[in-house]
Amino acid sequence: MWIADNWNDYELLDCSGGEKLERWGDYILVRPDPQVIWDTERKLPGWKHPNAHYHRSKKGGGEWEFFDLPEQWEIRYGELTFHLKPFRFKHTGVFPEQAVNWNWCRDLIKNAGRQIKVLNLFAYTGGATLAAAAAGAQVTHVDAAKGMVAWAKENAVSSGLGEAPIRWLVDDCVKFAEREIRRGNKYDAIIMDPPSYGRGPKGETWKIETSIHPFLRLCTQLLSEEPLFFLINSYTTGLAPAVLSYMLGTELKKFGGYIRAEEIGLPVSSNGLILPCGASGKWCRERMILQ
Repeated sequence: MWIADNWNDYELLDCSGGEKLERWGDYILVRPDPQVIWDTERKLPGWKHPNAHYHRSKKGGGEWEFFDLPEQWEIRYGELTFHLKPFRFKHTGVFPEQAVNWNWCRDLIKNAGRQIKVLNLFAYTGGATLAAAAAGAQVTHVDAAKGMVAWAKENAVSSGLGEAPIRWLVDDCVKFAEREIRRGNKYDAIIMDPPSYGRGPKGETWKIETSIHPFLRLCTQLLSEEPLFFLINSYTTGLAPAVLSYMLGTELKKFGGYIRAEEIGLPVSSNGLILPCGASGKWCRERMILQ
């Protein structure tokens, strides 16, 4: 498992009974997590006195209960700054477990010895975009949600990357990729973090079980002659690490290189456990970089 254990401003304090207790900077949140199927004694005081608690509804979705939480605040990860705010579906604007992938992308780009063009698809609030840009890459950031792209731009400015070579696009990722192929544009690295289900700005439907492999195949046409890496993230239960490996191997074998896929996770400070938080599949040219 790849573990995101270099945070100072985020901490997974405890998890029990379908929920996790987290510290986001100076604030304590309780949020649901379907992976937490065990139920242990909740000894930490944060369980009883959080700054906010997201309650999941039995009918789906849920709502926040606020006690003492600002509308927006910031946390840092290394040189990157992220704006946080509670919004629908329990999220805050950052998936902290992805930091392990940000580090991987950053190191590859810094050690490439050449200018790297990165395409970040389903790019959300820009964690991977900022990590790549901070490492010196030219980045194209694509997401279908206008609000998420605006949020990512705010994070870039706060991280000192307001003038970095980042192209911000609100677009359906599949249609964008198809247009880029027709234009003949190429990228040295591709990152994708597809949702389990979604709709594009014009009602385009995305269902990961049937859409992800054809889309991966499509995106290989955007890779340069000497690509640096390809990264797929998945939070969908059916897409195990082995599945990600098989898809990457099928579509990227013509480039050689090496493939590895693992679960990603966060350390739980109260008990030493590692909470699984999805999976990532990686392709790159050097075996040692996958370790």
